[in-house]
Amino acid sequence: MTKLLVLRPEPGASATVVKARERGLNAAAVPLFEIEPIEWEAPEPAGFDGLLLTSANAVRCGGPQIEALRGLKVYAVGEATADAAREAGFDIASAGEAGVDRLLGSMEPGLKLLHLCGQDRREPGEARQSITAVTVYRSKPIEQPDLSAGANSVALIHSPRAGRRFAELVSDKASIAIAAISRAAADAAGQGWMSVAVADSPSDDALLALAARLCNNSPPK
Repeated sequence: MTKLLVLRPEPGASATVVKARERGLNAAAVPLFEIEPIEWEAPEPAGFDGLLLTSANAVRCGGPQIEALRGLKVYAVGEATADAAREAGFDIASAGEAGVDRLLGSMEPGLKLLHLCGQDRREPGEARQSITAVTVYRSKPIEQPDLSAGANSVALIHSPRAGRRFAELVSDKASIAIAAISRAAADAAGQGWMSVAVADSPSDDALLALAARLCNNSPPK
């Protein structure tokens, strides 16, 4: 069966590999970045109506400062992020599965939200809420990820930054099919690949469903 390369940072990479193998896919984790916390100070929670979380990494890297924010209800993008917040003691107000813009669009306007986020991020579109971003982690490029098994594979692209990084590292693009979580991630990967396809929605499950189709339609190597 065609190999599936999972390029997202740990621990998300291993979690995706587990789900991919449950689908019968020949998946391997080859992270392009590693997550590391950044020093930060928690603002006064009384100034906010809720906590916006777009990645479980914000909870994992929040450190003891995040405890001061536990009184805020969490608006999470994705169940994995919501689960991480629950484990950290937060109450979940909403967990969307179709990206941050769709989540914000489903929320009441005028809310004051604190967004704990990564250093490299896409800003939300025209939100009806007031959003204050505080950086709590960054993703550091891994200098020499082992892409020796990359030929004749399907690569999962979870972000535009991963798409750009993967394109920089790969010389034989024509033998690799790209499965991207969003159009922005696909566009960032550029051209020259065997094929490029975008998931039906910006979620890990939709991305793996796309990967399964690509792997099963490609001849095994």
